[in-house]
Amino acid sequence: MSDEKKIEEELQKKQKFSIAGAIGRAGGGGMLKGASPIPRLAQARNQLIEIVKQQCPDTSGALKSILGRRIKNSTPLIEKHLDNPKEALVTILQTILNSDTMLYEFVRQVDMRWGEMYQERPHFQQPGQPPHQDDEYTHTSVKEDLATLLQRVQKS
Repeated sequence: MSDEKKIEEELQKKQKFSIAGAIGRAGGGGMLKGASPIPRLAQARNQLIEIVKQQCPDTSGALKSILGRRIKNSTPLIEKHLDNPKEALVTILQTILNSDTMLYEFVRQVDMRWGEMYQERPHFQQPGQPPHQDDEYTHTSVKEDLATLLQRVQKS
């Protein structure tokens, strides 16, 4: 037995037992080698949120924030696409883009988030009405940004 191994055993004898310590020793001994300690669902969610952060054309960040929330709340959809999480993101984006009602509600949530972030009163565009001149997130602009993101995701 090597000196290193003897020292390790000596130290372990002097330590109180803890679950965290046992898991740490098991991980170091090879039980967890090759496997990520992060569950696949969390990995998929994080991957999609990172794609949104990198690919979504949104300088103020409210659109990315609300899309991140939508991803976090789409557990069943992401679980269905664990082998290819981008498909879940494509479905989320298509669902919003294919329904004016869903788009208008999504834009309202983005406007609310913008107001929270910048501590200003948001401008809510009403369906069929022109947007306020200072409204950063209009029905048209958000639809274009989501369509751009969708194209980028489908190409990658």
